[in-house]
Amino acid sequence: MSNVYAYVRVSTLQQNEDRQVIAMSEVQVPEKNIYVEKQSGKDFNRPMYRKLLKRLKANDVLYVKSIDRLGRNYDEVLEQWRILTKQKRVDIVVLDMPLLDTRRGKDLLGTLIADLVLSLLSYVSENERCEIRQRQKEGIEAAKRKGVRFGRPKKILPDNFEEIYMRWMKKEINGSEAARLCNFSRTTFYRKVKETEEIKKTY
Repeated sequence: MSNVYAYVRVSTLQQNEDRQVIAMSEVQVPEKNIYVEKQSGKDFNRPMYRKLLKRLKANDVLYVKSIDRLGRNYDEVLEQWRILTKQKRVDIVVLDMPLLDTRRGKDLLGTLIADLVLSLLSYVSENERCEIRQRQKEGIEAAKRKGVRFGRPKKILPDNFEEIYMRWMKKEINGSEAARLCNFSRTTFYRKVKETEEIKKTY
C-alpha cells in the first residue's frame, strides 16, 4: 500500500513554514508524514530530506509546494526529480504547478510533457534567482556611488577626544579609562588612536 508524504523547506530559521504546512494538510497529507526543513538549499546534506528519502518506497506520493523546494538550481532540481521518479519510483505532485503531477499521464507522452515542463520551470526559477542577485548587486553598487555606506556606522569621535588622547599619551589615564571617557570599547579606542596617528603622519 502506498503512503503519502510532503517535503516542506524554508531557507532560514526566521522564515515561517506554516503556509506550506497548511497546503499539505489541505491535500490530506498526515501530519506525521510532513517533513519540515529549515535550512538553505546550498546543498542536499539536509537531515530531514535524507530521512524522507530513506522512508520513500515505490508508488508512494510526495507533495511539494513549489519546484524550487527540491533544489537550489536547475541541475539539482532535475537530479532530485530523477532520483525520486526513476530510482525510488515515487510519484511527485507540485501543488503550485498542476501539470507536474506524475500520477497523471503515465504513458510516454505524459512523461515527456512533465519532463519538458519541469525543465522549463527549473530554468525559469534559476534565471529569476540569478536576476535577483544581479539586481541586488547593481543596487548596492549604485548606492555606494551615491555615498551610502554599508555595514556598521563608524563611531564618531567625541569633542574631547584630543584631550583624552593626550592624557592617555602622558599616561595620566590608562586605556580602559580613556575608552570609558570616549564611550568606546577599548578596541575601538585603540583603533581610533591608530587612525589619528596615521592622519598626523600625513601632515
